Amino acid sequence: MAKQSWVEVKEQLDELPPWQKAGALVVAPLEIILTVAAAVDLVRRPSAQIRGPKALWWLGIFVQPIGPIAYLKWARRR
Repeated sequence: MAKQSWVEVKEQLDELPPWQKAGALVVAPLEIILTVAAAVDLVRRPSAQIRGPKALWWLGIFVQPIGPIAYLKWARRR
């Protein structure tokens, strides 16, 4: 796959219907917030309070959009 220029990317974005642009404006910040929240929690939480190895959760957190949600829901011991 050839590398796209910013102009080509902008042209592709301009072709999106308004509802897709609006959806992206909602979903993208939400994914960023969830990923940051999960990463901060993973850094601060001791390994004994996490189900499974921390290294595996680090990889999982960056699988969008389910990784951070899975971490926040299932990885943390209460």
